[in-house]
Amino acid sequence: MTEGWIVIENMLQALYSGIVVGSVYGLMCVGLALIFSVMRVINFAQGEFLMLGMYGTLLVFTQLGLGATLGPYIGPYVANLISAVAMFFIASFLYEVLLSRITGLRASGTEGDGHYAQLILTLGLSLVLQNGGLLVFGAIPQSVNTPLSSTAWEIGPLPGGMTLFLNQARMAAFVVAVIVILLVAAFIGRTRHGKILRAAADNPEAATYMGIHVRRAHRLAFGIGGAVTAVAGGLIATYYSFQPYVGVEFVIIMYAGVVLGGMGSTIGAFWGGMTIGLVQQLATLILPTQLQNAAIFVVFLLIILVRPQGLFGRSVERA
Repeated sequence: MTEGWIVIENMLQALYSGIVVGSVYGLMCVGLALIFSVMRVINFAQGEFLMLGMYGTLLVFTQLGLGATLGPYIGPYVANLISAVAMFFIASFLYEVLLSRITGLRASGTEGDGHYAQLILTLGLSLVLQNGGLLVFGAIPQSVNTPLSSTAWEIGPLPGGMTLFLNQARMAAFVVAVIVILLVAAFIGRTRHGKILRAAADNPEAATYMGIHVRRAHRLAFGIGGAVTAVAGGLIATYYSFQPYVGVEFVIIMYAGVVLGGMGSTIGAFWGGMTIGLVQQLATLILPTQLQNAAIFVVFLLIILVRPQGLFGRSVERA
C-alpha cells in the first residue's frame, strides 16, 4: 500500500472514531443542556452523574448476575438501562432536597436570581459525590469487561489495499446513543410532558399562571438530564476504564459541547458534542495525544469567534 493510501486509511479510521466517540459525547452534553435549558442551572455535578452511571452499570452487571443470565453482549446494555432509571430517581431526589430551594420562582428576586447559590451548591455536590465514590468504590480503575471491547469488525480490503477496523463496543455505543437522542427529541417535541418542559423553560411565571407546576417540571428535567448523562457513562464504561474522579475528564467537554451547540438547545448540544469528538480524533493525525484537548478548544474558539451564539443558536427551540 502506497503512502497516499495509508494517509487516506488513517483519515477514514479517525473519521470513524470521531463519529462514534462524538455521538456519546453528544449524548452526555444533551443531559447537561436539558438541565440548563429548562432550569437555567449550570450543574457542576454533571460529571459525577456520568461517573455514577459508570459505576451503576458495573454494579448492576456484576452484582445482579446479568452477565450470566443475559450474556456478555446484552447484559451490559440492560444494566446501563437499569442504572439510568436509578439515576433518574437519584437526580430527582437531589433536586427535591437541595436544588428546589434555590431555583425557579423561589429564587426569583434573590441576589443573582439564585445563580450564586446554585453554582456553590452544585460544586459542593460534585465534591461530595467524588469523595463519596472514592470511599465506596476505591481508587482502583474499573471497567465493564465484555467481548465487544476487544473485538472489531474488519472492513476490507478496500481500494488501495485499505482496511478499516470498527470496534464493536464503540459501534454498539454509537447505536444506543443515537436511539436515546431520538427518544429524547421525540419526548421533548411530541409529548405533553415535553410541552410542559418547554413552557417552563420559556417563561416560568407565565407557565405557573397557566396551571403548570414549574417545580415538578424542573424536577423532571433534572431527573432526565441525570439519566441521559448516566446512559452515556454506562456506554463509555464498556470501552474505557474509570475511577471516582473520571467526571473531571469529561465535564469540560460537556460544557464546551453545550456552548458550541448553542446555549439552551438540547439538539444543538448533541451536534456540539459530535463536533468535539470529530476534532479530538482527527487531531491525532497531526498532533500528539497530549494536545488533543488543545485542538478541541482552538476549534471551539474559532467557531465562537465566527458565531458567538453557537452552531444552532436561534435555529432550534431551547428545550
